[in-house]
Amino acid sequence: MDAEAESGNAEREAHDACRRAVERLRAADVRTEALAEFVPSERKLLWRKAATMREQGEVWRIGPLLLDTDGRLYVAGRATRAAERPRPSYQSESREERRDIAAAALKGGFAAGTAVDFDAVPIPLDGSPMPPDSPVVRAGDAYRVRWHPTAPIATAPTLAAFLEDRVGLLVDPPIGST
Repeated sequence: MDAEAESGNAEREAHDACRRAVERLRAADVRTEALAEFVPSERKLLWRKAATMREQGEVWRIGPLLLDTDGRLYVAGRATRAAERPRPSYQSESREERRDIAAAALKGGFAAGTAVDFDAVPIPLDGSPMPPDSPVVRAGDAYRVRWHPTAPIATAPTLAAFLEDRVGLLVDPPIGST
């Protein structure tokens, strides 16, 4: 088999695995999370426009990955739950930043308590180069998933095997895990 045909097979298998995962998750009515783009606050003359989030769809969290309802994969970025912005307590700057982000999700139209994933990076399954720290890498004739950027690629499961295993846990969780 030549390299071009091998490349096409890897992409086709990856897309098929994502499509099968979406079908299983939908059929089992597994809860989704919101996917959004964080829009930082900006200042216009004397007025400050508060940060917000722009909805981009729904995803399932599958380990280090997010799978959207159309079968596209993302590297999981940051996550929050939409919430009212309480009065500042100034315990720490990072805590205040997390509160601002939760309030931005609420301002973006997400209901209070909704899990919102943002800063997610799309994973191209078209043969284009992946960032070196991506959890999904192309190795030979298959895409593989690793939990950590320094984990060896040779022992990483294929994307299809990874999705089959992780989706199986979401669809039929072990007794006592929920």
